[in-house]
Amino acid sequence: QVSLMESGGASVQAGGSLRLSCVVSGARVSDLCMGWFRQAPGKEREEIATVDRSGTTKVTDSVMGRFAISRDNSLYLHMSQLKPEDTAMYFCAAQGLSWIGSSLRCSGQYGFWGQGTQVTISS
Repeated sequence: QVSLMESGGASVQAGGSLRLSCVVSGARVSDLCMGWFRQAPGKEREEIATVDRSGTTKVTDSVMGRFAISRDNSLYLHMSQLKPEDTAMYFCAAQGLSWIGSSLRCSGQYGFWGQGTQVTISS
C-alpha cells in the first residue's frame, strides 16, 4: 500500500519561495506517476504538476515558469514568485499501477493521496 505525506507548507509574503516535499512509503517514487494538486476554499481541486515513470514532467499554464516538480527519493514542488492566488491546500498524489501485458503501466487515476499541506501567501 502506498502512503504519502506532504510537508513544507507555510505562510509567506508575495514574491517569496517555498519547497513542498512528499514522502512516499510503500513504493519507489521513480516507479510511480505522481502529481501535485491544490485546492483553495470554494474552488475545485486543480492539477499543478505531474511526473511520469520516465521522469517526464508537466506544469499547468497558471504556474508555468514559477513552479517546478522534481523527484529523488521523495517528490518535490518548487514554488517561486508566489502570489496571493497561490494560497491553497497542496496535495501530492500517486496513480496505481497495473500490468498491461508484460509492461507495468500507470492506471491514469490518482488513487493515493496525502493529507495536504497549507500554503498561505499574503500580499
